[in-house]
Amino acid sequence: VQLQACGGGLVQAGSSVSLSCAPSGDTFSSYIVGWFRRAPGKEREFVAAIGGTGDTTEYLESVKGRFTISRDNAKNMVYLQMNSLKPEDTAVYLCSARSKWRLGPWSIPNEFNYWGPGTLVTVSS
Repeated sequence: VQLQACGGGLVQAGSSVSLSCAPSGDTFSSYIVGWFRRAPGKEREFVAAIGGTGDTTEYLESVKGRFTISRDNAKNMVYLQMNSLKPEDTAVYLCSARSKWRLGPWSIPNEFNYWGPGTLVTVSS
């Protein structure tokens, strides 16, 4: 499956951005979908993930209460709503996917098989 994320941009601290991720080549409901981010000079970092039905989610501690991951399987889309953005949220945000049957932690990048090219979110202070 190929992934395409969009919705990034330049925003001020305290504002909101909504990212979306869409697959091509398969039905998204068969996949756990994760958002990761890579800040300048840093390693890829887990942000959030959502199960195939949307009933289960996980978040990086520092984004809990600010970010919300959701999915609409009828539209074959996954979203990341980011509120109260901080300059430290500046990064390239990457959409990823793995089979919903695959075991293993959701927060580990290597547990995900498919990756999109990412979308840049820049938060100015």
